[in-house]
Amino acid sequence: MELKFDERGLIPAIVQDHYTKEVLTLAYMNAESLAITIDERRTCFWSRSRQALWRKGETSGNIQHVVSITADCDHDALVVEVVKDGPACHTGAESCFFNTLYLSDELKQFSYEGLYKLIQGRKTTPKEGSYTTYLFEKGLDKILKKVGEECTEVIIAGRKEDREETVYEIADLLYHTFVLMVQSGITIEDVTRELEKRHVIDRKVKQERMQ
Repeated sequence: MELKFDERGLIPAIVQDHYTKEVLTLAYMNAESLAITIDERRTCFWSRSRQALWRKGETSGNIQHVVSITADCDHDALVVEVVKDGPACHTGAESCFFNTLYLSDELKQFSYEGLYKLIQGRKTTPKEGSYTTYLFEKGLDKILKKVGEECTEVIIAGRKEDREETVYEIADLLYHTFVLMVQSGITIEDVTRELEKRHVIDRKVKQERMQ
């Protein structure tokens, strides 16, 4: 395949999380950085500001391991799917795209990734009057206390066999768990990987190892 680099010898590369499909960042590659990316199986870009090669994670440790690279129909843009070791953004956010300009109230759809991103935004950009921001300001002990309270409420609702109340309390628990995850630097991908590991481990063997 012959790619179409621009007059500066660059091609835009959209980096996407392999697990969540979230767009992480937009960077640029030249022929050399693309070759390095394929050879090393980790993202390498061309820094337009520094005019130099830039291996993602070379200073931060947030390496992006390449799963696939796909060109568009015109061969002048790339999508790079990655498994990342840490946040994609230099601000500490999982994605560089966290500043919402518009969101349709009618068409927006709930997702765990969207909820995580919203909670993360309340930590990186505190909002006055936000309950989530309040939890982050109070710190870990307050967050852990809320997780504990919600666990208890789930148990009480479940024991009463009240389906509607149980759903409500589980939703509260999930939300506060996500707050704890953001506070602790745990991503949805981290939990996904753990669940993937458990999928291939026999339960009885795992239980015996834990005892």
